[in-house]
Amino acid sequence: MKKIYIAIISLGILFFGSSCSENIMDELNKNVNNPENMSSRLMLTDLITTSAFTVTGSDLAFYASVYIEHNVGIFNQLYNAEIRSNEPTSSTTYNNSWGAVYRNLRDLKTVIEKCSEGGEEEGNYHNLGIAQILSAYNLAILTDLMGDVPWSEALQPGIIFTPTLDSQESIYADIFKFLDDGIANLSKETTFPLLGTQDFIYGGNAASIAKWIKFGHGLKARYTMRLSHKSPDYAGVISSANQSFANSSEEAKFLYNGTSSKSPFHQFYTDRNYFGASQSLHEKLTERNDPRDAVYFKPNTGQSEIEFAPNGTPTQVQGRYGLSGLTGITAPTFLMSYHELEFLKAEAYARQGAATLPQAREALKKAITAAFAKSNVGLSAEDAEEYFDDSVSGRLTTPEATLAEIMVQKYIALYEEEAIEAYNDYRRLRAMGNNFVQLKNPLNTNRFPLRFTYGSSDVTTNENIRNAYGDGSYVYTESVWWAGGSR
Repeated sequence: MKKIYIAIISLGILFFGSSCSENIMDELNKNVNNPENMSSRLMLTDLITTSAFTVTGSDLAFYASVYIEHNVGIFNQLYNAEIRSNEPTSSTTYNNSWGAVYRNLRDLKTVIEKCSEGGEEEGNYHNLGIAQILSAYNLAILTDLMGDVPWSEALQPGIIFTPTLDSQESIYADIFKFLDDGIANLSKETTFPLLGTQDFIYGGNAASIAKWIKFGHGLKARYTMRLSHKSPDYAGVISSANQSFANSSEEAKFLYNGTSSKSPFHQFYTDRNYFGASQSLHEKLTERNDPRDAVYFKPNTGQSEIEFAPNGTPTQVQGRYGLSGLTGITAPTFLMSYHELEFLKAEAYARQGAATLPQAREALKKAITAAFAKSNVGLSAEDAEEYFDDSVSGRLTTPEATLAEIMVQKYIALYEEEAIEAYNDYRRLRAMGNNFVQLKNPLNTNRFPLRFTYGSSDVTTNENIRNAYGDGSYVYTESVWWAGGSR
């Protein structure tokens, strides 16, 4: 019966094909589920989602949380990362995320072309600006973690098959240009409609454009601080930050409903269960009598007490070590939080010396208060004030001591969803000689991952990337450019 059915279908197509025009055949050959042309608004909906879920809340964050000791890898790939076996140097480790970032950048390029002069949506300045902000965001994650990457010759399939690597320094120039152009375009008038509910970050209402502009300024503050080892501009950090979020309601975060959408860390725990509660993070909290210690961790299922996993030397086992208390099904993914912004201001003020310490203290207090109020932390402003007065204020005695406490507090506050930023901060601080955050993995002496590897899909097909990758051991010896390296 199956053979007869196939034969009938084949004959039908043969007969139909003999009596129809090429135009009809062209229509038949189209995949209606994968249209060749799509409006920028529909593309941006997908790009907002993928930027949050498949880039920020991806393997990049999971591995960063292990390297930065927010979590301990206790099983399989994450255990290998914890004990520095294979995973940190393998080109397959981050390949999915590597591809996801480049797909985002390619599709964002398409949106930018559509909405720019000569494009079919010319004058759609708001969608153009959003695409430019998201391009800066995705490109920064890529180069912050991988260093020099293909960029100026990339995103040209069928034209350039083996793009060369661009320097991180030149890529950062493009990141700032994306942000400046995006802010400028978002500030223009347009006759095109707002994204509406297709804007999964800001809701697409009349106030959303102002928030996207603030997000752009916040990213400028972040990336200006990122370059502080190379070209410090603390006044610039403060200026950009002051044009950004005024409170937590304006921060750039992706929310999940717990049914059709679920937090990536929760999904990763459900699918893999590869994390244990970090001993070193716990110690930093207890040293300060921090009330978040009771929130950040919980016993494993079936256990009555929390057993903390020793950093670098855990037993490879599931169901034993404590778990993250923040890994909720609706925990948001932060593209940029209000508390991060206030920490940036606090650091910038502290680095300017004794005269601006009062402003540093004020920003630090705002940052801690906002971090306490995160939806999956749930501590009150009164809790934050008591903690600041009893455990933090007394540590702010000099500019250096204030700076150190700011960075430790930021490290604590960025657990868990903001692990990538904590990882970036740690590498920048090390380059600047500021060893404020003490990690406990004994393997860090000579095997702290200074960067992530390139994806295997390009290591195997692009000789430029293959030569830069070598055997992968460079991740332990070569910092990225903004952290004092050469590439």
